[in-house]
Formats: sequence, structure tokens, C-alpha cells
Amino acid sequence: MLPPAVVAIIREMEAERIRGASWLAKKGAEAYIALSESMSGRELIGAIKELGERIRAVNSTMASLYNLTRYVPVTADPSTLRARAEEFIKLCDEAKREIGNIGSELIDENEVVITHSFSSTVLEILKTARDKGKEFRVVITESSPDCEGLALAGELDRLGVHFDIITDAQLGLFAGKATLALVGADNVTRDGYVFNKAGTYLLSLACHDGGVPFYVAAESFKLHPELTAEEVDIVERPYAKRGYKIRNFLFDVTPWRYIRGVITELGILVPPKDL
Repeated sequence: MLPPAVVAIIREMEAERIRGASWLAKKGAEAYIALSESMSGRELIGAIKELGERIRAVNSTMASLYNLTRYVPVTADPSTLRARAEEFIKLCDEAKREIGNIGSELIDENEVVITHSFSSTVLEILKTARDKGKEFRVVITESSPDCEGLALAGELDRLGVHFDIITDAQLGLFAGKATLALVGADNVTRDGYVFNKAGTYLLSLACHDGGVPFYVAAESFKLHPELTAEEVDIVERPYAKRGYKIRNFLFDVTPWRYIRGVITELGILVPPKDL
């Protein structure tokens, strides 16, 4: 049985509706740190295995949670567990900063950037571009039904970045007026498909049709080392409105051929030439 402090973190992860894969992965690492403060020996080994299952179950679509549980060793030594979890958090922060530096170079003066949902990695790119003195505007979809886009709007408001918020239904209309598209990712499969907030695929199609470069920002721990797109389970969350059940898959799938590049801390990954 997991300690109450660890269970509380897992429940916080399960309840989260706005922040995505990066935040959840760091939270999961915090759960391992909390576990290291409570157990040792054979009891700790069993708890690490149980916690790994609980973390992956928070959202089975997210590669970040899977990779976190692979990164943390199954060990009887709590100090080893803690050190590894802290290292994961440090690497997450370093990766995001580096992506911010790399991605900000894609933003030119007076750029019109369109994005979908809330990505802390995309936010880091926009923040870094702003810190470099660049002037640009962002088009944000509200990203229903959880309206993650409004959370991004609040962050940009604090940064002094100009933005417009649009309904999801206007995505095609505004994509043609943008000069650059930036989205995050919850999973990049080994065959090059990107899983992100449902609506991302539609944005990629609109950008492809309008000749707008479409980039994905993803730390390397969001690259799945094993699964192909067909093997990923897409989470569907219960949702109803005015008494009617509404289908609500959280993610959709964007193929390589609509993506100009995936911005990682290791550089920009580009699709094969034959796609």
C-alpha cells in the first residue's frame, strides 16, 4: 500500500485538467521522492512497482509518464530512488529551457503564431522570444471542453504578449492568417506520429493547406521508444452537456507529413524526405 502523501500526489495528477504531460511527469517524480521518504528495503521495491502502475494509469496516452517509470530504478535504497527522481526533474527543466532557446529562433519580428491547447513547452518558447525583445502576436484556441487555451492566455497576459482567443470552430479561418504554428505534444511515437490535444490534427491540416509551417515542441522524454501510432491507447474522458453524452477523446493523431519539425532539447527533428 502506498503512503498517504504519495496517494495525494497521484490524486492531484488524476484531477488535473489543464496542465499537460510535462507537469504530470514532474509531479510523478515528486511522488517517487515522497515515497523515498517513507519506505526502504523490500517494502520499497514493491511500492515502486505499484507507484509505476499508478503513474502510467493517470493517462495511458502520455509517453512522459511511461518514460518516467522507466527512468526510475526499482531499488531497495531510498537515497538512490530520490536521487534518480530529482535528476529527472532537473533534466525536465533543462530540456524546457533549451527548447525555449531553439524554438524562439523560429519566431521572427511581427510573427503571428497560432497554437492549440496549453503547452508549458510552447509557453517557454514564447516567453524566451519575448525576453529576446521580439514583438509578435499569438492566436489561441479556447480548446474546449476544458478550455486550456484560457490558461495560456493568462500566462501571455502576464508576459505582455499580444494575443487573440478564438473558438475552436474558427481554427481553419485563423490558421490561414498565421505565419507559424506551434503546439506541444503528449506523445511522439517511434513511427513519427504526434499525439496532442484533440484539434491539433485539424490545425495541421489547415496549416498544410495554407502553407503555414507547423512545428511541435516536445522534450525528448515525450518520445515513445516502443509504441507505434496504432498501438497507443487514446484516453476518452466522460463528458455530457444539456443531458446528452458527448464523445470526448482527449487527443488526436498528427502524421509526420504535416509537421515541419519537432523541436526537442537535442535539436529539431525533421520528417523523412519520402513523407
